[in-house]
Amino acid sequence: RVSLEEVLEWSQSFEKLITSKYGPMIYKMYLKTEHSDENIEFWLACEAYKKITSQRKRTSMARKLFTGYIQPQAPKEVNIDSPVRRMIMRNMKKPTETCFDEAQKIIYMHMERDSYPRFLESEFYQNLKLSLQNNGNNSIIN
Repeated sequence: RVSLEEVLEWSQSFEKLITSKYGPMIYKMYLKTEHSDENIEFWLACEAYKKITSQRKRTSMARKLFTGYIQPQAPKEVNIDSPVRRMIMRNMKKPTETCFDEAQKIIYMHMERDSYPRFLESEFYQNLKLSLQNNGNNSIIN
């Protein structure tokens, strides 16, 4: 259940949004309306990737991240610069827990600078706040 308090905290910083319980899910719903939900998907996948301890699982997940988001013409290709893309390509031989860190930082900055301010101004976010205020802070997502 998302609370008005949580939703209001999201406007304090992008960090609060992305690390809250429901923030990433709701932000992803918004990004879908902008056709840029690959950014939050990639960022969250990187967070999960860093927690993998098995080299076999890490290699498998690294391949999925690479083919899904990094390689040119990937189905959900994220916007990163060529040097970072090439560095990741080299790291694919033996993926480490940090091999996507630079790309993840770039995507975080894209979201923080570009889509996050639009999210806060959007009808999507404003309506969410309003509906929680009007419902006396009853949750609207269960």
